[in-house]
Amino acid sequence: MSLRILRSGDSQRQPWANGDGSTRELMQWPGDGQPWQWRLSIADVDRDAPFSAFPGVDRILVLLNGDGLVLRFADGREARLDTPFALARFPGEAELSGGPIAGPTTDFNLMWQRDRFDAELWVRPMVGSIQLFAAPGETWALHVAAGHVDGDGRSLHLETGDTLVSIDDGSARRLHLDGAGTALAIRLKPLQERQHEG
Repeated sequence: MSLRILRSGDSQRQPWANGDGSTRELMQWPGDGQPWQWRLSIADVDRDAPFSAFPGVDRILVLLNGDGLVLRFADGREARLDTPFALARFPGEAELSGGPIAGPTTDFNLMWQRDRFDAELWVRPMVGSIQLFAAPGETWALHVAAGHVDGDGRSLHLETGDTLVSIDDGSARRLHLDGAGTALAIRLKPLQERQHEG
């Protein structure tokens, strides 16, 4: 099993593509200088600002901390993320701006190239034990939004803000996890794998 632990303090702050905010990139894949096919990051939003455009990309944004975030789309739609771990899914080329409802927010971002991957994200209460099963071809990530998570007989330990990534190595993988709090569970599946099933 190919596991990578991304510690909350290891990420570097960088400007948004449009220069109107900043984000801390957790991981992008592949990471060898090629254009990324999926990306995990955390943004701090303290004022209204237009979002950067990412053509060909789909996005899921999750409110981690703060009193809420409003997304205002150019077509008149509005999405209010005003409860803990509320999320919104939208195309990266959508024209929109966003801003906090009352005070700064911290937001988790999952982005992926829609012609390469299908992606899902679940907000998962960590109460007792869970099993993560990754089929061949799938990549899984678990971001600890609150609390802690232990795995493999406590040889893995993650605190709030840490992220565990199980990268596809061509085999099926199973991981036993225990914890307390809330985690974001993410599955990334190459589109060719899904097409072969049908």
